[in-house]
Amino acid sequence: MSNFEELLLRFKNREAVIGVVGLGYVGLPLAVEKAKAGFKVIGFDVQQSRVEQVNQGINYIGDVVNEDLEDVVKSGNFVATTDYGRISEVDAVAICVPTPLDIYQQPDTSYVCSSANEISKYAHEGMLIVLESTTYPGTTEEIVKPALEAKGLKAGETVFIAYSPERVDPGNKHFKTKNTPKVVGGVTENCTKVAAAMYRSVLEGDVHEVSSPAIAEMEKIFENTFRHINIALANEMAILCERMNIDVWEVIDAAKTKPYGFMAFYPGPGLGGHCIPIDPFYLTWKAREYNYHTRLIELAGEINNSMPEYVVNRAMQILNDEGKALRGSKIALMGVAYKKDIDDVRESPVLRIIELLDQQGANYTVVDPYVTSFRTGNRNVETTTFSKSVLEDADLVLITTDHSDFDYQLIANHSKVVFDTRNTFKGIERSNKYYKL
Repeated sequence: MSNFEELLLRFKNREAVIGVVGLGYVGLPLAVEKAKAGFKVIGFDVQQSRVEQVNQGINYIGDVVNEDLEDVVKSGNFVATTDYGRISEVDAVAICVPTPLDIYQQPDTSYVCSSANEISKYAHEGMLIVLESTTYPGTTEEIVKPALEAKGLKAGETVFIAYSPERVDPGNKHFKTKNTPKVVGGVTENCTKVAAAMYRSVLEGDVHEVSSPAIAEMEKIFENTFRHINIALANEMAILCERMNIDVWEVIDAAKTKPYGFMAFYPGPGLGGHCIPIDPFYLTWKAREYNYHTRLIELAGEINNSMPEYVVNRAMQILNDEGKALRGSKIALMGVAYKKDIDDVRESPVLRIIELLDQQGANYTVVDPYVTSFRTGNRNVETTTFSKSVLEDADLVLITTDHSDFDYQLIANHSKVVFDTRNTFKGIERSNKYYKL
């Protein structure tokens, strides 16, 4: 029996041992789903604290059900380790490590390189390696494949290499890891088929096979660039509509009544999360290799990145109309997470807003039911509990994250002035001064 046939059979019979490198927002949910499907799963992470939490059944990712993690750990189907030597025990491994930008806004693939090199030390024949980290087209074949083949393994014959982008949407109540469709592209046709077989044995969502890793890598960048550009358009419309004294939110509501040719995107205080603010810049960087300048993508980035400054300038104007300076005023920031009903502050535009408020000498309080503390600059900031007194004490209540836990009627009743960047007061009776983005 060939390596290809044997691996397919091991997935079919759920006899394969599956490894997951990186137990963060992507890796931990994926590892839990694989363990729930009946596979033995070994999770790898360089952070000892994460490994200890997993092995105690302690959950730290919002999209993972606490009981699910406890069950798969107690059953012995899921164990975590910092020992990469245990890669030798697995039949397949998914790489789910961070791919941030460096200080020059260029892709930092050091985590991918490190993972590929560690895996290659212990890789063996008949093994599947799938990269899931979002990255620029070419990464799988330029970094992962050479690392494995340097050890004498041959892609598509003795080892199987593929790319399948993560599609995690933190806080999404309907689409989770298990039911979100997967895209898979292998270095060879057999690589694609083996990777697709693994995901089909675990997930409920459709598995769409493409002809190469580069196609799969590019489609993920395209997904997020699409959102990046359309959000920039919504933000630019918001700025123009405010100058023209037109309600941009009502404009969007009217436009989305068209049953075709329009998809609603909404303005906000800026982009957050690990994907949309970052992923398009992988493509702008890679495009330079082909002597192409991605003007539209970069312009969208400029617009979205300028929104925190726009919000603070608007806050300054609003306070000025009240006869107050931003310096010394009390600002209640409602939310620091980058989107509603999650605890994730990665790349949150609110962090930039806070930095600007600091520069302007404003006094601020941050309220977020999902975040107890966070770091901005070189310091730690503790959040405050939502209360009537916090609202009444503030010169301006700035709604930056539209958490469902906030009592918006209470905000309307007990705030002097509200600046709402998320259109949260729709249908709320109010008597205070209210401004929208």
